[in-house]
Amino acid sequence: MSLGGCIILMAVGAILAFATDWHMKGVNLDLVGWIFMIVGLIGVFVFRSIGKRRGLIPPANRTTVIEDERDRRL
Repeated sequence: MSLGGCIILMAVGAILAFATDWHMKGVNLDLVGWIFMIVGLIGVFVFRSIGKRRGLIPPANRTTVIEDERDRRL
């Protein structure tokens, strides 16, 4: 599942959990919405960890400062 699929899964889960008042016999839509949101969140974390290993997500930019002893004035 891609990152977009995970986000869509979380959005559908939030809609089911918070924005609907449907009642189905034998199905708790609030619980189904929460399950969708949790599965989507787990998918985002898995995508991030796999993406970092494969190099799909670049590491944070860090600036390396190299001091030269010739530039120091005593």
